This record gives sequence, structure tokens and C-alpha cells, in this order.
Amino acid sequence: MIHASAGFSKQPGDIVSHLQFDGSHADRADRLFVALPAGGSEQSRRASVASLIQSLDRIATSHNLTRDAETSSGALLRLDYRSGGVITTSVHIVAPIAARTALPASRQQGEKNGSARLAIILDDLGNDRAAADAIFALPYPLTISVLPHHAHSVDIAEEAHRRGYEVMLHLPMQSVGNEMPEAEELHPGMPADDIPVLFEQMMQSVPNASGVNNHQGSEATADPALMEELMLLLQKWNLFYVDSRTTAATVAYDTAQRSGVRSGFRNVPFLDDVVEVSAVRKQLELALRGAKAKGEAIAIGHPHPATLKALSEILPQAEARGVHLVYASDLVH
Repeated sequence: MIHASAGFSKQPGDIVSHLQFDGSHADRADRLFVALPAGGSEQSRRASVASLIQSLDRIATSHNLTRDAETSSGALLRLDYRSGGVITTSVHIVAPIAARTALPASRQQGEKNGSARLAIILDDLGNDRAAADAIFALPYPLTISVLPHHAHSVDIAEEAHRRGYEVMLHLPMQSVGNEMPEAEELHPGMPADDIPVLFEQMMQSVPNASGVNNHQGSEATADPALMEELMLLLQKWNLFYVDSRTTAATVAYDTAQRSGVRSGFRNVPFLDDVVEVSAVRKQLELALRGAKAKGEAIAIGHPHPATLKALSEILPQAEARGVHLVYASDLVH
């Protein structure tokens, strides 16, 4: 299967195997990770996936293996092969979804008018479905960043994508104090082989994510080795990265740029460090002014009632004040 997959990859490291099956432990299976090249049309992407599956299935049939129904989530496809009812091989295929190349009509209009551009990311979604529904009531191009492995991570991500909002993975990373850490997070010193496995599991719970920003991460984003491993992974998945800039010591954005990952960073203050409507209004004013001064800005807030109230009051004024609202992916370079 490794040999069959080799014809579909381009770079060293696009195929990674973890061989554990020994015939005596039912919980151990060989795992094969295959990253297909990014780029091309959706049609060519589907054709490559279909050809790879056919090649794998031929090998499996010749060894009397059966395959379960495939499961998929966004860019990820999983194939489990069995012998005598026991999973012997699990193949994980990453088929990057093509990045948007044509500018959306709304962005074209904004650029035509010479407007500054502002992207607003609302993160920490995943637990509270009511908070997500409140965001969905706001008819603006907001970017929704969802924490993995929470009660409503999957359904919020799916509903946001269906409604036309942009979805990101809010990737848990270790903070300096590591206060209230997620159950699983990226941290300095973790084995490099563990990173793609953990990342894939997170992506499965946030379907249709087209980009990533860090949750916490003041310790992790300051670690060059860890950020290099992450950016190699994002490149394979064809995902963009936004550095939330939770520490001045971050190297995440610079590493992303060196690695060829489309990236940006929060360049105006957080919207809701103080969770009061009046305070959020002031921060939104700073974001609008920052966008006009810089030409474009990325702001980050959270789905607090105070934040959503302030957004509902201020966002209707943005266009008239010369600031065009866009998705985060429109401001990564």
C-alpha cells in the first residue's frame, strides 16, 4: 500500500506509516497517512482520490482484505481494511481542498470602492450551540473558529459552512501558565510523529475548516521547532494560518511565511478582553480605525453576548465608514 501510494505524492514526508499490527492485539492496526498534492481543480482532486482508492483496493483484494465504508470530513478521508473481521490497516488520506482563487464579488466591490478591509474571527466555538446560533443571526462575512472535540464542534462547523461563514480550526496550543488547557494540545517537545496524528483527529471534529488559528499558545507559538512542524503540516493540508498573537515572543507568523503557508496575524487589539458592551464597542472602533490606517486588519473576539451585541450595533456602520468586511482567508498572503 505504501508503494501504491507513492505514485500519488510529490514530496518526502507526504507518506507516513505507523506499523503496529501484530495479529495478537485487536486494538493495533497499521496506519498509513497519505497527503495528496495541493492545487488543481475540485474535479482533479476527486479524480486523484478515486484513483488512489482503486489502487489501494486492488492491493487489499489480492491479500483477501475487505474494506469498511469510507468516512470523510472536509479534506480528510479514512479507509479501514479488515482481515477476518479485524482492522489490520487504516489509511488516512489528506486531499487538500483548493483555496479560493477568484475574489468573492463582495470583496471585488470593496476593492473597487477603495475600502479598507477588516476580517473578524470569532473563536472558542464548540460548546455553546446557542452562541453559534446568535452569530448566525448576524448577516456579515464572519469567520468562525471552532475548538475541536467539544460537544457541538462538528454540528457548529457544518452549520457555519452551510450558511456561508468561513470555518477555521481553533487549534489548542500550550500557554505559558497553561491555565485551563484543552484535553489535547500542541506543546513544545512533543514527538514530531505525534503532531500529524493529533492534528488529523482535531480536523475530523471541525469539518470544512479552511484555516487555523491558535487557541492560547503563548508557550507553543514561541517554539521554533514546533512551529516548523506545524507549518509543514498546514502546507500539506493546504490550510492558511492566522497567528492570534497571544504573546509578543511568537514566531508562528514568521515561520508560516518562510514555509510558504498563506498567513496573517491579529494586528488590532482583541475585541473583548473586557466583556462589557461599551468596552467591546471601543475595541471595535479601534479595529475600524486600524483597518483604515493599515489598509486591512484582522480582529479576534469571542461569542460573548456583549460582543455579539456590540457587533450588531457597529457592523452595520462599517461600509459607510469606508471599511469592507471580509473573511480571514481574504487577508492572508
